[in-house]
Amino acid sequence: MHVLVTGSAGFIGSHVVEALRERGHDVRTFDLRSGEDVRDEATLTRRLTGLDAVCHQAAKVGLGVDVSDLPAYASANVLGTAVLLAAMARTGVDRLVLASSMVVYGEGAYGCPDHGRVRPGPRAVGDLAAGRFEPRCPVCAASLTPATVREDAPMDPRNAYADTKLAQEHLAASWARATGGTAVALRYHNVYGSRMPRDTPYAGVAAIFRSCLERGEPPHVFEDGGQRRDFVHVRDVARANVLALASAPGAGELRAYNIASGEPHTVGQMAVALAKAYGGPDPVVTGEYRLGDVRHIVASPDRAAIDLGFRSSIRFDEGMAAFAAQS
Repeated sequence: MHVLVTGSAGFIGSHVVEALRERGHDVRTFDLRSGEDVRDEATLTRRLTGLDAVCHQAAKVGLGVDVSDLPAYASANVLGTAVLLAAMARTGVDRLVLASSMVVYGEGAYGCPDHGRVRPGPRAVGDLAAGRFEPRCPVCAASLTPATVREDAPMDPRNAYADTKLAQEHLAASWARATGGTAVALRYHNVYGSRMPRDTPYAGVAAIFRSCLERGEPPHVFEDGGQRRDFVHVRDVARANVLALASAPGAGELRAYNIASGEPHTVGQMAVALAKAYGGPDPVVTGEYRLGDVRHIVASPDRAAIDLGFRSSIRFDEGMAAFAAQS
């Protein structure tokens, strides 16, 4: 298959390029670092001509620093995706694999003893400042039990990045309906591994912790460290892209999948595992918080296993040890 990978020089995109080539695909790269912008329709049209599919990895990532980031997120992620899809329609490229994210869900799934499955709203600043980090039932304020999120969960984005990732999915679905194309949205959970961006406000938490350790500083864990996440290795994510390209969703529709390990850990556990593998110092729990963060988000990877044949292959301890050892 002849495939264009956008964001091909980035953290995940570079691994996707390698995984596709290893499996015999002809890959054409496209990346802002090479002066190629997905908002440039003329360039995209030239680069897409004669291709079969696109793996769209290019995006501005992270939660954002403040409201001033909104135009940049909307331009790179929403406008960029719209321009790409228009160019795909013009050139007849009818297969898309979209890098989406678990952030489209907002908070994860929760159960209340009296009210069953509920969706708590954003956590109040007063609660966070007082160290009350766990969401409560929106009906009775009771303590909640976290549950796994499936792909049919309601969408509830809670920051600029999340807003734009959901917009990308909506645009891809509209493109598929209008053109008869096929679209797969891979909702990545907490991806880590080699080539993670580091030392920026937009870096992932694993990269931030590793940078602290390299400087001889303890990782600073926000809240109480009890936030539950699913950490999935970038090589597994790249393999999911390969499998998604080979899948057969119905023409004219978008199909979404959680790309996760299925083995959740807390952020505190991740910090401890990384510090132990690196050789210290031990993490420090700070009680600090960021507005827009969610407490727990744990996925069910069952649909990806059934439809794509995807299951993660790199276990948490193995992956963290390898990540800690990378130069």
